[in-house]
Amino acid sequence: MIEKLKELAEKNNIHLNEDQLKKFEIYLNTLSKWNKVYNLTSIRKKEEIITKHFLDSLTLVKLFERTGIQPEGKKIADLGSGAGFPGVPLKIYYGDKVDISLIEAVQKKCIFLEMLKRELNIEYRVFCQRAEEVEEKFDIVVSRAAGEIFDVLKWGKRILKNGGFLIVMKGKKIEEEIKPYTLSMKFYGLPERKFVVIQKI
Repeated sequence: MIEKLKELAEKNNIHLNEDQLKKFEIYLNTLSKWNKVYNLTSIRKKEEIITKHFLDSLTLVKLFERTGIQPEGKKIADLGSGAGFPGVPLKIYYGDKVDISLIEAVQKKCIFLEMLKRELNIEYRVFCQRAEEVEEKFDIVVSRAAGEIFDVLKWGKRILKNGGFLIVMKGKKIEEEIKPYTLSMKFYGLPERKFVVIQKI
């Protein structure tokens, strides 16, 4: 099953090694098992988790390349992480080169994220609180499907360092007011992906 991720990633020029693929396989199986009991994500089928969660999260790798944003050595926050997207796939991909924090207000999802960290043998921090309550500042804030765009922009900018980047991942529909900040990219195996990229001055 995880070969599907390797194949789709390769077609999008994202290269995953055996260790990364093994971690994604553990992630897939762990999420599938927990999802049956705790309803962490509405996507149930393993194939859909691979495309709609794993591959979609990894599109940020290409966005960073295209925009010249350097994630290495940076503090990155995943705002409204849910079951770990896109933060955990980014951590699997970049490893120790990035410092990832997951911000998630729902207790059962926080418990899952803490347990997942041990299963994957990777390091990240979980802030089990609302974004408005987080006091720390980050170099890059990413958010995927975490609510209304203007709420996410407000919360994200509050925890962003000056000069930092806020990246919101959205589908095809995007509000008129933020079109100037919107970048569209096409990926094999996914619908068109739109990113809202704002730098805090």
